Amino acid sequence: MLRASVAFACLILTTLIGFREATCQAAARQTQTPNILLIVADDMGYSDLDCFGGEINTPNLDAIAARGLRGTNFYVAPSCSPSRSMLLTGTDSHIAGIGNMAEWTGPTQRGNVGYEGHLNTRVVTVASLLREAGYHTYMAAKWHLGEEPDQWPAKRGFERDFALLQGAGSHWSDMLGLLPSEPTVTFTRNGAKVKELPADYYSSKYFTDFIIQSIDENVSDGRPFFAYLGYQAPHGPLAVPAEWRDKYKGRYNKGYDAIREERLARQKKLGIVGQDVVTFPRLPNIPAWQKLTDEQRRQAARKMELYAAMIEYMDDQIGRLIDHLKKTGKYDNTLLVFISDNGAAGEDMAELVSKLAPTAKDWFDTTFDNRIENWGQPRSAVEYGPAWAQISSVPFRLFKGVVTEGGIRAPLIVSGPGVKHAGTISHSVLHVMDFVPTFLESAGVEHPAKKQGSTVAPPQGKSMWPLLTERMASTRTDSDWLGWELFGNRAIRQGDWKLLYLLKGAGGTGDWQLFNLRDDPAELNDLSAKHPDKRKALLGLWDEYVKRNGVIVSEAGPYAQHQR
Repeated sequence: MLRASVAFACLILTTLIGFREATCQAAARQTQTPNILLIVADDMGYSDLDCFGGEINTPNLDAIAARGLRGTNFYVAPSCSPSRSMLLTGTDSHIAGIGNMAEWTGPTQRGNVGYEGHLNTRVVTVASLLREAGYHTYMAAKWHLGEEPDQWPAKRGFERDFALLQGAGSHWSDMLGLLPSEPTVTFTRNGAKVKELPADYYSSKYFTDFIIQSIDENVSDGRPFFAYLGYQAPHGPLAVPAEWRDKYKGRYNKGYDAIREERLARQKKLGIVGQDVVTFPRLPNIPAWQKLTDEQRRQAARKMELYAAMIEYMDDQIGRLIDHLKKTGKYDNTLLVFISDNGAAGEDMAELVSKLAPTAKDWFDTTFDNRIENWGQPRSAVEYGPAWAQISSVPFRLFKGVVTEGGIRAPLIVSGPGVKHAGTISHSVLHVMDFVPTFLESAGVEHPAKKQGSTVAPPQGKSMWPLLTERMASTRTDSDWLGWELFGNRAIRQGDWKLLYLLKGAGGTGDWQLFNLRDDPAELNDLSAKHPDKRKALLGLWDEYVKRNGVIVSEAGPYAQHQR
C-alpha cells in the first residue's frame, strides 16, 4: 500500500510540475528499500555483552537487542580473515580465497585455488552487488582480505572506505604494527594509501566518525546505504582513551573464577543458555585466582578492566551513530546487525613474539612500553590472555583459533524494518554466510550466480528473512549441516550434533569426537562410543565438505600453545 502511494504521488508530481523521473524513483526506493548497517566487533567473546550475560555496560547494544532479535546459535570462523571473507561474500572461506589466513598458509596449500590469501575473483562482495543496485556503500573497518592495491576495499565494491589492511595494529595515530616483520600498518581512505593519521586518532571514534561523514555526504539524494563498520576493538593491544581507563577500576578484583560463575548465572536468567548447562572449566595450565600472588592478581584484573572499557567505549560510539541516524530520520529504515568476528582472543602477543627469535623480542621490548602504568596508552602492547578469554567464552570450550564452540560461536543482534521481534532470543542455527542472502533479499537484489552462464560462486548461506519476519521458526532443518576447517582443526554440525577434531597441540585428542550441543554446549562428553552411527554419518559430511570447498588440511597454526 505504501509503495503504491509513493509511486502514485510521484506520478502526480511528474505530471503537474515536471519532476524528473529519476527523483521520483529515488524517493520510492528510499521508502521501499532499507539501509543496512553491519557492525562487527573484533575478537569480542560470546558472554561479554550485558544482554548476553556479561557485566560490561553496553546500554546501546542492549537497546538494539530489546528492539530486535538475539541469536544464541550464531556461527563464524575461528579467526578473523576467514570470517570476514564469508561475511562479505556468503561463500565458504576456502572458496573465497582465505582457505587459511594468509600469514599461516602452508607449503601444501600455497598456490592452490582457494588459498590465494586474499579475496579471489571467484566471489563477489555484497558491497559490489548492492552498489550496482543503487546503494551507497561505505566501510570503516579492518580489512584483512588483501594488501595489494587491486585487492583493496575500493576495488571490491566500496564507494567510500577507511580501512586497516592488516589483521592488527595500534589503535592510536602512530600506525604501529605488532611484529618486527611488519613494524607499521597500512590504512586506505577512499582507495588511496593514508600517509598519516590525525594526532588525536583513536580507532573506535575515527571509524564511527567516518561512517557518519559518509552518510551525511549523500544524506539528501534518496538512495539507501550499506555501511560496514568493523571496529578494531576489543582486539589487542588493549587501548582506550584516558577518561575511560578507570571506568572498571576494582570491578575484577574478585578474579576470573568468580566472574565465570556470575556470567553463567546471568545467562541462565536471561535464557541465553539452558538451566542445566555446565560451563567449560578453567584450563589446567591456568592457576586458580586465589593461587596467584597479589601482584599477579593486580595485573590480571587491570587487563580485564581495560578490555571491558574498550567494549563500553565501542558501545558508546555505536550509540553516537544510532543517535545520528535518528536525528537524520534514517534509523527506522535501517536494518542493523551486530556480531563479533570470532571468539575471544586467548593469545598473548608478547609471548608469541618472544617465541619467534631473540631479535624479534628485542624489537618488541624496545618498541613498546609495557610497564603496568602505561597499559592502555599509546605504545603499550598488552592483551588479557587465555584466563580472561575463557571468561569471555562462557559457557563454551576454549576461544579464538580453534573450532570449538568458544572459537566459532559469537553474539548476534539484528533489528530494524521487517524484523518482527522485540527482545526475542532465537536458538536457531545461523551462520555468518547467511548475511549476503539476507541483505540481498531485503534489498530485492538477485545474486549473479543465479544467472545462466555465471562463473561467480553462489552464496552457501541461507537467508535469515524467514526467521526475522516470523514466517519460519528456523532457517535450517535437522538435515542441514555446517562445516569448518582452520589450522588443521575440523568440525561438522548437523542439528544438535557436532563432530570435532582437534589437534593434540590445540587441546584435543588428535581424533574425532562427538558431542550433543543441546545437552552439552561446553563439549565435555564425547558420545562417539554411544552413537557410532551418528559419528560415521557426520564423518561422511566432513568428506563432502572437503570435496565441496577444496579443503587442503594444514597441521600448523599460531594458537596451539595456549590451549593445552
